[in-house]
Amino acid sequence: MHPLNQKFPRIILASASPRRIALLRQIGLEFDTMPSCVDENPALKLTPVDGVRWASRAKAQAIAETVSAGLVIGADTVVVLGDEVLGKPRDLEHARHMLMSLSGRWHEVITGITILQLESQRELTWAAHTMVEFRKLDQEEIDGYLVSAQPLDKAGAYGIQEQAAAFVIGIEGCYFNVVGLPLAELVERLKAF
Repeated sequence: MHPLNQKFPRIILASASPRRIALLRQIGLEFDTMPSCVDENPALKLTPVDGVRWASRAKAQAIAETVSAGLVIGADTVVVLGDEVLGKPRDLEHARHMLMSLSGRWHEVITGITILQLESQRELTWAAHTMVEFRKLDQEEIDGYLVSAQPLDKAGAYGIQEQAAAFVIGIEGCYFNVVGLPLAELVERLKAF
């Protein structure tokens, strides 16, 4: 049993993201999964950092309202290119546009994380930042990626842990943040909780 499970007998991930689920399993954490259905449109009116923090808290709070005990983790990730926030693409053409925009450039991946401990009513919300650089991509490899990957459920239309790993030539910060959760930072915050 993970030491955090001794401290927090019931941990709930407020997400259906297969990447976040895999990350928490990777570190041996035992948890329940309860996807939250939150309208993320209000986050679009905020700065990227405030937006992911707002969305992560809204997701965690939505689940917290349905259970009486435990620790709830909510998260939300966006890709920021200059002044443009790239969430999940609407369709394959939108995904193609995103990948073409990221080609040959640095961008920032920001994940908002919220921890809610229901019994104590304690709450912690923060944002993790990672810079990622893509090499120059040609149209053929973008089209190949769109056919072979599942870009529509990923911020920025790519998964660094999948075929898009071949696009990345530089990274500054936590790799796992780009996948969906900054694991070391999350564990440190949970331990301090």
